[in-house]
Amino acid sequence: MRRSKLFAPTLREIPVEAEAPSHQLMLRAGFIRKLAAGVYTMLPLGKRVLEKVTKIVRDEMDDIGCQEMLMPAILPAEPWQETGRWDLYGGEMFRLHDRKGRDFCLGPTHEEIVTLHTRSEVNSYRQLPLMLYQIQTKYRDERRPRFGVIRAREFLMKDMYSFDVDEEAHLKSYKIAFDSYSRIFTLCGVTFVPVEADTGAIGGSSSHEFVVQAEQGECRYAHCPKCGYAANIEIAKAAKRTDIEPETDSEKKLVDTPNAKTIEEVAKFLGIQPKKLIKAIIYKADDKFVMACVRGDDEISETKLQKVLGATVLEMASTEDTEVITVAPIGFAGPVGFDGFIVADNELMESRDMACGGLENDKHFVGVSHGRDWNQKVYADIREVKEGDLCAKCGEKLTTQTGLEVGQTFTLGTKYSGVMNCNYLDENGKSLPMIMGCYGIGVSRTLAAIIEQNHDDKGIIWPVRVAPYIVCVVPTNTKDELVSNTAEEIYEMLRNEGIETVIDDRKDRPGAKFADAELMGFPIRVTVGKKVSEGLVEVTERRSGETTTIEPKNVVTYVKDYMQKCLEDNK
Repeated sequence: MRRSKLFAPTLREIPVEAEAPSHQLMLRAGFIRKLAAGVYTMLPLGKRVLEKVTKIVRDEMDDIGCQEMLMPAILPAEPWQETGRWDLYGGEMFRLHDRKGRDFCLGPTHEEIVTLHTRSEVNSYRQLPLMLYQIQTKYRDERRPRFGVIRAREFLMKDMYSFDVDEEAHLKSYKIAFDSYSRIFTLCGVTFVPVEADTGAIGGSSSHEFVVQAEQGECRYAHCPKCGYAANIEIAKAAKRTDIEPETDSEKKLVDTPNAKTIEEVAKFLGIQPKKLIKAIIYKADDKFVMACVRGDDEISETKLQKVLGATVLEMASTEDTEVITVAPIGFAGPVGFDGFIVADNELMESRDMACGGLENDKHFVGVSHGRDWNQKVYADIREVKEGDLCAKCGEKLTTQTGLEVGQTFTLGTKYSGVMNCNYLDENGKSLPMIMGCYGIGVSRTLAAIIEQNHDDKGIIWPVRVAPYIVCVVPTNTKDELVSNTAEEIYEMLRNEGIETVIDDRKDRPGAKFADAELMGFPIRVTVGKKVSEGLVEVTERRSGETTTIEPKNVVTYVKDYMQKCLEDNK
């Protein structure tokens, strides 16, 4: 490809709306352009990388015996109504009507559709196990699309579904998919951590996320460096803490706390540590209100709380609702004297001599002991794990890290097959529901994840396997006949060997050409300059920055050797 013809408009300045490095670089290097919030066009360079990642995914799926299909993006409401998710999925679903008024949606995922097809065509244990997948555009009306293709409203996804006769067979399919995902992300040149995760809107009994470490990632997870335990902060568990010494019951008193309503303000006013306070927050769970209580130095995990309550929708109560329910201004809620439903974190079970909101303006209770002064309906683990908490498995200190989720696997059981009557006949002719699993990879999001881990202050550093082009040939002076002719010869030699190559034939300054090559992240740059009169050219490796001077005839061998080494090292 000639750079003068390549549709890759570059930007010198960082776009103001771009926060994540991947978003900045994909815009600056001419890989994507924004059409609307969360909606992006893949320009030629971006499309080439997308195809490379897609090929890795497709090859791996084919290798494990997973069969590719393609389901529609416009989905009728009926299968979703059959499972109840038409009403439950929420505001992320794009809904529309055809000219006859029939309900449709733009597919955010395809569990219902693949289950519908399987129940129609598969009826015997002899047809199982079955694994199906597609690579297709998905649509989710994100509340806050951001970070470019990381959190988009339209994106390319690989979704895979497994159907098995029983739980044992499903676990085999799950492991096959899990291992395949590990190979895919390794081949894409990223380091990742599989973490236990919430099943979310997909449902099922268990799930794993494949998380690539990234500063701008939206996935926070806890990790144990000793035993390897890793889980999304939403569901992570920790050992019970012993950092509050057992105390005798003090007398409960209602005291004035003027101008103190936050945990920090109240703790300072009372001269106690935040962990000696009870944090109480009112939530609306579906159509009911509940008070959730944790230690003052903790945060509530809304994912854990939602599961405890079995709520379809959980949201923090409005200021108005909170003040009506607690009969007090915001900041003075507490369990003592509260007449509603209370869920308390396990670590408050034996709490003594605590402080909490007094259900009155500028007043708090002190000397509060659970059981004597207040009771709850439910005890549960509803707190969010923090850095330094102890691992529930081995007792080592947990670390918390940030990453970008690029894939997720789910054990669905009979969540969909049960309600949709997706059954098979076993050896005895008995009808049983198929055991399902589903597995997703954000293909377009993976591009961003690769960049998040492979860039520097000059631009992108593409791993060889997914680079849009491997080599960029740069003649420093296109008016010099020897320079120009040598560059053209090298370009043709590389192309004849099937090596994807760009020649920067523009009449720009060498510095501008070098800057573009580094910004776009081509693994190798061949510079044809003044040394060509001595029969030499310079080959620069983008990742290391090392430059080697060789004869033009040796460029192909050099590039092939470099590519082979990078492929072996997944770089």
